[in-house]
Amino acid sequence: GDHRDLHSFPTRRYSDLGVIGRDQALGCGLTKKALAYRIRPGGPWQRLLPGVYLAGTGTASAQQRDVAALLHAGPGSVLTGLAAVRRHSLRVGAPSVVTVLVPAGVRRQSTGFVQIQRSARMPAEFCVDGEVRFVLAARAVGDAARSLRSGREVRALVAQAIQQQRCPIAMLADELEQGPSKGSGLLRAALAEVQAGIRSVPEGDLRDLLRRGKVPMPVFNARLYCGGKLVAIADAWWEEAGVAAEVDSKEYHYSAEDWQRTMRRHDQLVARGVLLLHFTPAQIRTAPGEVVAQIRAALAAGGERAPLAISTRRR
Repeated sequence: GDHRDLHSFPTRRYSDLGVIGRDQALGCGLTKKALAYRIRPGGPWQRLLPGVYLAGTGTASAQQRDVAALLHAGPGSVLTGLAAVRRHSLRVGAPSVVTVLVPAGVRRQSTGFVQIQRSARMPAEFCVDGEVRFVLAARAVGDAARSLRSGREVRALVAQAIQQQRCPIAMLADELEQGPSKGSGLLRAALAEVQAGIRSVPEGDLRDLLRRGKVPMPVFNARLYCGGKLVAIADAWWEEAGVAAEVDSKEYHYSAEDWQRTMRRHDQLVARGVLLLHFTPAQIRTAPGEVVAQIRAALAAGGERAPLAISTRRR
């Protein structure tokens, strides 16, 4: 959507999607009696929220719920959290609540599927998609991450936002520091991993596994050079032992081109003496002991050899 100044957005009728507020309905000429008749049990309308109605009898769509939430929250409100994350085309579980940001002094209460989040840090700009207002990506990810309880979900959200270039790491770091500290631990951990070079959920799972198994930490997403020429980018690299580990995220259905590229990189590393290990995300999750044992064995074997010419440093 396009960007707007939050305070210049006009109050408008939300009838395009069949969602309408009580004041708007009465302002359109409906009497209180006619409105009550429409929302009676079995009537043609339904009550979505206090004073917010849907002109229809089916299940409200996500779009209609978003519009209803904004109508309930009032002028100056804007979607945030998981509802806003979805608007930025980032994959998250379907939000059970629609979180709406309102200025700190607003007295509107959470109700039904709407969670009111008061903030003294209202955004100066926001995005617009039709009738829906939502925060920019960094704020959406930050607020969503603070509401999640799974480190893996937060890691996936942050990785998507960066990989899909919805917002740079620096903007997420600013959001982390400027936003509330309550509930921000998982976001802080996910950003630390990204800044350490981790770019995917499986790589993050490997980092967790190595930490639990007390295995020396590698360099993640290491650029490996030989004679000043870039040979490969390894998911994990233990330079002292000459050991690399790859997390093969595409467990199935490699295209012929992907397969050839992977094998060419594998051969180039092995030809230069690298001990190269391959793990799938499923192995890391379901056979962690086996993965740790293989890495330990490779580190022990590699540590007994002379240092390799290959390195993360250009020579």
